[in-house]
Amino acid sequence: MADESTPWPTELRVASDRKTLTVAFDNGAAHDLSAEYLRVCSPSAEVKGHAPSQKQTVPGKRNVEIIKVEPVGNYAVRIHFDDMHSSGIYSWRYLLDLGERPESHWGVYLQELAQKGLSRDI
Repeated sequence: MADESTPWPTELRVASDRKTLTVAFDNGAAHDLSAEYLRVCSPSAEVKGHAPSQKQTVPGKRNVEIIKVEPVGNYAVRIHFDDMHSSGIYSWRYLLDLGERPESHWGVYLQELAQKGLSRDI
């Protein structure tokens, strides 16, 4: 459950092309998060692992799309992607963090791809 200092989402909207999720918060913050970014930064155990040493770098997701967003209690959403990944539960705090600190997520992801010789394309 979110504490009172955590901004609360006021809007979640999937773009018509299913490539972007717009998330707006009651503190005025609004972020357009690409499906690829959300997929490769999934908070699922499949991606994050159960320990930092188990973290996976997921290549080939440039063209992934969002097929469904469903609520999880009153604290998060589960995002279903067209590659059938749907095990990540994105808390409001995590979605805000993804929007506010892309260099800490996307930048690291791009570095990992390069270091491992992987690509955003299939």
